[in-house]
Amino acid sequence: MTLTRRGLLGLAGAAGAAGTWGAGAGAPEARALSAVRSPGSATGPATAGPATATAGPAERVRTGFERLAADGYAALAGQRVGVVTNPTGITADARHLVDVLHADERVDLVAVFGPEHGFRGTAQAGGSEGTGRDPATGLPVYDTYGKSGQGLADVFTAAGVDTVVFDIQDVGARFYTYIWTLYDCMRAAALAGKAVVVLDRPNPVGGVRAAGPVLRRPYASFVGREPISLAHGMTAGELAGLFAGEFLRESGPAVRPVRLRVVRMTGWRRESFFDGTGLPWVPPSPNMPTPATALAYAGTCLLEGTNLSEGRGTATPFELVGAEGVDRRWAEAADALGLPGVWFREAYFTPSFSKHSGRLCGGVRLIVHDREAFDPVRAGIGLLVTARRTWSGFAWRADHWIDRLTGSDRVRVMVDAGAGVEEIAADWAAELAGFAALREGYLLYP
Repeated sequence: MTLTRRGLLGLAGAAGAAGTWGAGAGAPEARALSAVRSPGSATGPATAGPATATAGPAERVRTGFERLAADGYAALAGQRVGVVTNPTGITADARHLVDVLHADERVDLVAVFGPEHGFRGTAQAGGSEGTGRDPATGLPVYDTYGKSGQGLADVFTAAGVDTVVFDIQDVGARFYTYIWTLYDCMRAAALAGKAVVVLDRPNPVGGVRAAGPVLRRPYASFVGREPISLAHGMTAGELAGLFAGEFLRESGPAVRPVRLRVVRMTGWRRESFFDGTGLPWVPPSPNMPTPATALAYAGTCLLEGTNLSEGRGTATPFELVGAEGVDRRWAEAADALGLPGVWFREAYFTPSFSKHSGRLCGGVRLIVHDREAFDPVRAGIGLLVTARRTWSGFAWRADHWIDRLTGSDRVRVMVDAGAGVEEIAADWAAELAGFAALREGYLLYP
């Protein structure tokens, strides 16, 4: 399927939120059209009609699901539908979209697909809920976690779906696995001859800029399949367009182009944080309780690659980090870096599970006082640099998981060599600039 101007601009009226991104031959057209801007828009392809609506002071964001429903589910007409979702797939009044779709005779909903943590969100990191039936609707629920390629395509075929709908709240970091569930679902749908509809949601930490190192392919894994930056600054719908246009078309001649439709939001702007959207927050995973957690996550999750606790098992994971034996010197050294938008304060905590469970830990609490200035990736690098300098017990995980999280061995090697934050950031600057330029052609919002 090629990317036509009509596909890019979407449908008129309520359906103006739905745009079609093509793969293969359409990708260069997408880049060419990126030069066409809507009035007043700094970035992103041109859009028509309601798709360019922006939020006033009292206007909330309307998600892709709301736009789909407003159009009477026209994009799903005549299709046997399967939904990839979790507890975040809710309406503006906090009903789950699976319950809503199941009760609406205009939609033939036949299956649900659960990602990491499961459809109902009961599993911890690295886990899922398995396959079974949803007790609320009686629908079959298929576990997608750990499945990709032909194996996942076979699941879609066995489920008897024609169209796979994706609706999950992302948090804006490359190693948050839901975007790679989307990627895997798109590839599997292409293999199985299914269509994909992405119902877009906000990036809760904004989308003004990309930040951090870009993944190098030898380090690809389920926490980063393709070369995007650590903090990508994109929505799931924008990433879907990027995946189709840049990466999935390289999968080989045996793979059909992705038949993709993105149902866009209205009212969301790139500088928006989640608390400005007017939408209810549902934790996308057990250790992502608030939008403030998401703001810190792209940086402090890097501690997952060390023997330091990233705060799992506390009330404020990823905002509170440390280990048994750490003292005030770490917080003092981190705060002395003078990184913009954040203070690092000495803190003590006892995790109830995960690393250092049941033991008193010393460490650091991040206090973000200026969200616009705050760079979570630099903050995370600053914590790594200063932890190694101030705590004799600091160690990387033996499997060098930090390399998967950062996308190469460069951060680990440079921290071990005594490099500072700005020197490490300069090392990824050229690759980040390249990704930022590529990203421009797939942005859908001003």
